[in-house]
Amino acid sequence: MRPDRFAFVSPSEMKRLMVIASIVLMLWVTPAVSAQIAWRETNRELPSRSLNNPHLSDGVEIYGSNGAIIIRTPRRINVSVFTILGQNVSQAAIGPGTAELKLGTRGIYIVKIGNITQKVAL
Repeated sequence: MRPDRFAFVSPSEMKRLMVIASIVLMLWVTPAVSAQIAWRETNRELPSRSLNNPHLSDGVEIYGSNGAIIIRTPRRINVSVFTILGQNVSQAAIGPGTAELKLGTRGIYIVKIGNITQKVAL
C-alpha cells in the first residue's frame, strides 16, 4: 500500500474519526457490562460512617466500600446510580434493609434517592 493512498484524510480528521470510533465502541460494549450489575441484599458489615446524614435523609444511609455501593434503608426506595459523566449504571427499587451494588470499576459515582444526591468514591 502506498503511503499517499489516504492523503485525502488530514491528521486532524483522522484524530476526530478515531475519537468517534472509540466513543461508539464504548457505548456498544457498556450496556452488556451494566446488564450484569444488580442490587442484592447483604449482611455485610458496614463501614463505621455513612457518607450522608441519615437524620436528614429519612433514615437512608449510603456507604462505599470495597468496590460496592451499600444502602441501608428503613423503607422501599428507588435508587439511581450514575457515573461521574452522567451515564446511568443502575436504576432499581430496593426494599427495606441493606442492599449492595457491586461494581466492577473503581471511580466516582453519583447516587440519587428521591431528593438525596450523594457522591460515592470507590
